[in-house]
Amino acid sequence: MKHKGNLLDKMAYAIDLPGEPLPGQPIVELVGQQRVLIENHRGVVQYGDTEICIRVSYGCVRVCGRDLRLMRMNKEQLIISGCVENVILCKRR
Repeated sequence: MKHKGNLLDKMAYAIDLPGEPLPGQPIVELVGQQRVLIENHRGVVQYGDTEICIRVSYGCVRVCGRDLRLMRMNKEQLIISGCVENVILCKRR
């Protein structure tokens, strides 16, 4: 099976590293239906109360729901709160 991606991803796949993220790799954590934490983001692409799209190294993370808002954001991480219905990973091609 052929594996696509950057060099670090290929190395991790080749040596079958456990689920620990590599440096700079995005981490998405869902806390119930109320909160999403995204680490190692590259900024907000789209912002609304039903959809927020966050750029990450390999594409974007789209959070959909109701009454969504960006609670906190700094260079390393951001927190989205509200009624989360979907978290979608959109990979670049």
